[in-house]
Amino acid sequence: MTDIARLGVVEASALLARRGVSATELAEALLSRIREVDGVHSHEGDPASINAWVRIYEEDALASAARADDRLSESGVRREGAAPALTGVPIGLKDLYGVAGRPLTASSRLLQDVPAEDCDVWRRLSVAGMVLLGHLHTHEFAAGGTTDQVGSPWGLERSAGGSSGGSAAALASRTTPAATGTDTAGSLRIPSACCGTSALKPTRGLVSNAGIVPLAWSLDHAGPMARSLADCALLLEAMAGPDRRRAETSLHAKPVRGGSSLAGARVAVSPRLASAGIDADVAAGLDRALDACRRLGAELVEPPGSGLPDAVGDDFVDVLTTEMLVYHRRFDAHRDGYRPSLREWVETGERRALSAEEYIAAQGRRFQTTGAWADWLAEHRLDAVLEPTIPVVAPLRGDGYDHAGTDYALISLTHLWDWTGFPVAALPAGIGRAGLPVGVSLVGAAGSDWAVLALGEALQDELGVPELPALAA
Repeated sequence: MTDIARLGVVEASALLARRGVSATELAEALLSRIREVDGVHSHEGDPASINAWVRIYEEDALASAARADDRLSESGVRREGAAPALTGVPIGLKDLYGVAGRPLTASSRLLQDVPAEDCDVWRRLSVAGMVLLGHLHTHEFAAGGTTDQVGSPWGLERSAGGSSGGSAAALASRTTPAATGTDTAGSLRIPSACCGTSALKPTRGLVSNAGIVPLAWSLDHAGPMARSLADCALLLEAMAGPDRRRAETSLHAKPVRGGSSLAGARVAVSPRLASAGIDADVAAGLDRALDACRRLGAELVEPPGSGLPDAVGDDFVDVLTTEMLVYHRRFDAHRDGYRPSLREWVETGERRALSAEEYIAAQGRRFQTTGAWADWLAEHRLDAVLEPTIPVVAPLRGDGYDHAGTDYALISLTHLWDWTGFPVAALPAGIGRAGLPVGVSLVGAAGSDWAVLALGEALQDELGVPELPALAA
């Protein structure tokens, strides 16, 4: 391996463990790579820059890497058990994840927070020995499917997707092997599809949201992002754990990972595709994934989906904007500092002005929808549903902050699974004729995260991870 900045999580973990590379060497290589390819680090962005990173913590990263090297050396000498698998592996955190003593801005000029303690996810990843390189851009306060201050490494004129656009762009440009994201209407999966990377939206509650800036508390999911699902799985093992503020999250166990195989798995083509308006390149990617499933021995079924909702419409918007409004009340006197789309979203919450009764009724209908999909999966004995992650290729960068809702095409297939809370593994499915990556997703029943990941890993082994653009070569 002549360029250690190209290492994925699994590769880096193995090489670090056998001392084939030091954590300090790896951190230095990635910090150099960031200086080489990322361009400016700003809230506004630059047409000639990727600008995935908001802030880089070079001094802290090198100090953390040195501690990881000590830990790895002591583990080998004492032979009392290996250091954790992620020891010395670098990571970037979406600019919603609180780190004690470090700025937290949600890629907005309005938020200037410095948390006193780590968010749950970073606390767990830090204990696992990971090296924090810095914070990554999000769509302002995560309120959109684009992150237009970030350019895609596949073409700077293209959106990296959102809201975890900085995370996906950093992965695709090889400035980090690992990143975190959040997902409220698709924000882990959309940028993964746009940038040719991978992500896992866990069952809601498997990964704690404590200490993460919220968009809508009952819809938000935190999860891992990487270039492969095998890398995501290693990250999820460390990230998963309860939120002490929410007792029900303690019921999520960490099952032992099994082998990755699609042989004999019952996989359904999504019944939602007729009304999705799927781009020809995306449809071709779905066909490639279906062909791969057949070759690997999956049983492809097409059960009827009559009566199941394609999308969730007004109820989703009502819950989203009501919960947004509660958080954003703190900025009422400073709304002129918002980008236009975020201001419109907050004002939408005010205009719709749900009563408590109306809000609870919407949540009640949400339970009914979730139950209907859970029953359908069980009735047809499905291990997963396969569908495109987004119905289009990455859009041109530029207007995602102009008005609320301009990104509907990007969230049209993703937001239902935030409503139900089901786990989704998102992975690339090749390159379209336009020269841009396309993605597919495997959706499973609540709690089937590890099984869905295993199916996704098997599919990815067959489909491969797309070649990266010249900018990241």
